Amino acid sequence: MSRYRINRLLLTSALCALGAIASGCSSIDRLSQIGEQPKLSAIDNPTTQPGYKPVQMPMPKPEVASYSPNSLWRSGSRAFFKDQRASRVGDILTITVNFTDKAAIANETQRSRTSTEDSGITNFLGSQTITQANKVLPGRLLTTDSSSNSDGKGSVNRQEALQTNVAAVVTQVLPNGNLVVEGKQEIRVNYEIRELIVAGIVRPEDIQSDNTIDSSKIAQARIAYGGRGQITDVQQPRYGQQVMDVLLPF
Repeated sequence: MSRYRINRLLLTSALCALGAIASGCSSIDRLSQIGEQPKLSAIDNPTTQPGYKPVQMPMPKPEVASYSPNSLWRSGSRAFFKDQRASRVGDILTITVNFTDKAAIANETQRSRTSTEDSGITNFLGSQTITQANKVLPGRLLTTDSSSNSDGKGSVNRQEALQTNVAAVVTQVLPNGNLVVEGKQEIRVNYEIRELIVAGIVRPEDIQSDNTIDSSKIAQARIAYGGRGQITDVQQPRYGQQVMDVLLPF
């Protein structure tokens, strides 16, 4: 066996080992769930999930509350009467996800360039009168020609739409009164789970009287809609193919 084939075999074995290590736990879990419906996620505190980080945004200077004589209004207040809309950590509000995106873009760029360089010295050091020098020294010392052409085209045609409602929980109240919300919804149909995740920052003033808010009014919005189950597994490439797609340069 040639050295090249041995190195190739070792590389293939190493890639297989890496794939096995990376997918070992996942494969064991999937094998243990053969013939069973995918399990729903447990209801957990979003702030205790791995990777959770409190939101930090630029805040105005705090205002000291002051009351005017014989007045029920105080400075810095956003409302005169207290309402039942979400305002504290743990409160629930409904987010109306209404996402419609449509884009059509077409671009074309053309570029062409041609250049010619021709330089030389006539009768260099009297080369015309010397027979041998005339044979050695050329009439032109440098002659270059170059030509380049480029034609690039690109187009994008995208259309997406998502309309649904999801209840979210207030996980944090920022110093200026804005609310950090996060909602997660899971629906299991047969052997497939569809999950919707919505998170972002909302203003209490944008919450409607029925305790709902449109997704277009959520700052730093994070909306994820996907699924997991048998159909999703079939649509995904195998682990080995994913590893090869990442490592192979061609």
